[in-house]
Amino acid sequence: MKHLHSGKVRDLYETPDGLLLMVASDRISAFDYVLEPGIPDKGEILTRLSLWWFEQLKDVVPHHVVSTDVPAEFAGRGVLCRRLRMVPVECVARGYLTGSGLVDYRREGVVSGVRLAEGLTDGSRLPEPIFTPSSKAPMGEHDEPMTYEEVVAEVGGDVAERLRRITLDVYSRGAEIALERGIILADTKIELGFDADGVLTLGDEVLTPDSSRFWPLDQWEPGHSQPSFDKQFVRDWLLSPESGWDRSSGEAPPPLPEEIVERTRNRYVEAYERLTGERFRG
Repeated sequence: MKHLHSGKVRDLYETPDGLLLMVASDRISAFDYVLEPGIPDKGEILTRLSLWWFEQLKDVVPHHVVSTDVPAEFAGRGVLCRRLRMVPVECVARGYLTGSGLVDYRREGVVSGVRLAEGLTDGSRLPEPIFTPSSKAPMGEHDEPMTYEEVVAEVGGDVAERLRRITLDVYSRGAEIALERGIILADTKIELGFDADGVLTLGDEVLTPDSSRFWPLDQWEPGHSQPSFDKQFVRDWLLSPESGWDRSSGEAPPPLPEEIVERTRNRYVEAYERLTGERFRG
């Protein structure tokens, strides 16, 4: 196989018959840095969770996975995929206000061109989910919010409308299933591309703790940041005095303590098990 690309988390290969082999590693990134050490079993957890979600969403949008029959060294964390011509837009849906959306709202009362009601706070539920796309920035740079009109200018009105509809449909299905399991899906980012027949198809990963914010329903309390099923332990530790890291210094973060690695792994496993109803045995 030909190695095509290594990202922060995934490695991409081309097979002799023209398929793509996408392999999820145990690498973890935060604040645009790949951290050391990785999180044990993270790649397998994300791969298995995406496969589970692809099955739940198959009547909403087709996906790119062809097979999980991969070389033994990639078993559990690799999938064979069809090539897609990716859309140059990050497709994001939000049902709750937090993260970069909250930052934009506090500044202008607007998120990706969508004006929201006054008086919302961190963790507020929105009256209805909104499509808040962003640009696809080069590696090491930050994505920038896009208005719907900017998406239309980028890809055309028909494609823009389909991107919005599919993104909101994926969010709605995911939020419904998660809520049945006592979990809030606050927001999610998906990747869409055109297959060889021109059909918009779901690529990359979907509805994992790396691409979405999941919160425990019984702990949801608007007004402050929410506990979440993702790498928040890592972010919090990096920004704490304990790490000794100055984010503005331009220097790479220090190695993660064993406790932070273990707690992060446990959070990923809990998300997988609560969502799928299956035990994870790495």
